[in-house]
Amino acid sequence: MQENSTVETKKPLRDRLPILTKVAYSLGTGVDMWGLWLYPAVAFAVFNMYLGIEPWLVGLALTLIRVWDAIVDPLVGWLSDNLRSRYGRRRPFILVAGILSGLFLPVLFLVSPGWVEIKFLGLSVVFWYMIFSTMFYIPIISAFTVPYYSLGAEMSPDYEERTSIMSYRSVAQKVSELGNFYALRFTNLAWFLIPGTEQKNTLLGIQVYTAILGLIMAAFAIIIFFRVKERYYDKVVVNIRDRISILSSFGETLRCKPFRQLIIMGGAFTLGTSMVGSLGYYATVFYVSGGDRVIGDNWQFWMGVAFMVGGIIGVPLHAILAHHIGKRRAAVVACLIGICGYGGSWFLYTPAIRWLQTVASCLMGMAAAALWMLHSSIGADIIDYDEMSTKERREGSFTACGSYILKLGNSLGYYVSGLILSWAGFSWQINVQAPETIFWIRASLATVPVVGLIIAIIFVLRIPLTKEKSEDIRRLLEERRGTV
Repeated sequence: MQENSTVETKKPLRDRLPILTKVAYSLGTGVDMWGLWLYPAVAFAVFNMYLGIEPWLVGLALTLIRVWDAIVDPLVGWLSDNLRSRYGRRRPFILVAGILSGLFLPVLFLVSPGWVEIKFLGLSVVFWYMIFSTMFYIPIISAFTVPYYSLGAEMSPDYEERTSIMSYRSVAQKVSELGNFYALRFTNLAWFLIPGTEQKNTLLGIQVYTAILGLIMAAFAIIIFFRVKERYYDKVVVNIRDRISILSSFGETLRCKPFRQLIIMGGAFTLGTSMVGSLGYYATVFYVSGGDRVIGDNWQFWMGVAFMVGGIIGVPLHAILAHHIGKRRAAVVACLIGICGYGGSWFLYTPAIRWLQTVASCLMGMAAAALWMLHSSIGADIIDYDEMSTKERREGSFTACGSYILKLGNSLGYYVSGLILSWAGFSWQINVQAPETIFWIRASLATVPVVGLIIAIIFVLRIPLTKEKSEDIRRLLEERRGTV
């Protein structure tokens, strides 16, 4: 982040956080990424391609999960906003839920192939296991993610430093996201190959993999608890004794117009990209790799590496852009890069030159990392805007509402992905798919996200919080309740 050379224009020291604090905070993206997003990333490969569950059922299960999320996320946000303890509002949730989410992660995949043919209410028992295991797990991971992202919004009151915090978090998110892409390649290891065949035991591989990741998640939660402090808690929150009503809290949150514009922007991006997110994997395996699942899984890993590299490049680039042209315009640039990546997939996903697909993945990763960094930084400014109007700090409520909308869009996208696969005639039992099936997979991947990104551009430009406006709000807040 560029700083002015004169003492007069340099940011006050109290507004800058130590690098180690920002690094420690960013570790939480591993808990979020593996606890929340690993499951939908591998669900089709495990439950459809390996176990043989119909793709529309897998998509339906991923969507129904969000109905439960609709209850859990707001409740956790409300509880987090109202908690008063010697350790703050967020850190107790982060410690306990972070450890439990790591320990219970393998439970999501503790099924048996013999369950596939067992029916309950006309549907495979494996489908019902997907539903009930995630209903058990979601309250645990939500009890981590909502307080964790709420904490990020209250680590600094400074317009520029917020972008810096989110840039560290976004880079860490790209690195941890590589774990999701590596998951299926991990199942290719010789340990999981079935003797006498060229087939692999995907289910056993993912069970071992999630057990390893779970231990790392628990360690990350402990580090965050001891290393990151709650800056607003001692100066602002402890002075507020009245409990925030859950109904009035979320009513006020959704009445905040800039916040509604922000979640439409994020929701449009999420729905559009996740709608074809799983289709990218199918395009890699059945089009680029000619139906060879081992080769396809290996390429999926390199797609993840490219996605990570794009994110690592995109985050500092857009942080600099945000400093010079503002967060909203920088978000528009991120969307335009995403349009190039998704639209260009029609040409870059090709069996003639397989590595070209990594170029598309790099552009997608650059857009996603930059957009979510800016989305979170703008969100922190909106919370100040809300405090100016309501005199309350409700990071948990904002995080819960925003998180739910984004996760709902993600899950609806996966459901539509399953419908597209079924409608296009995809069959998990054959390696060479029909030409029309491949066509619709590729066409959906290249067009649907572009529509979502265009909608995101429209709504991010409507958010009224410029740098000058945000700094005026901060000054007025500090005059009213002091600095933090």
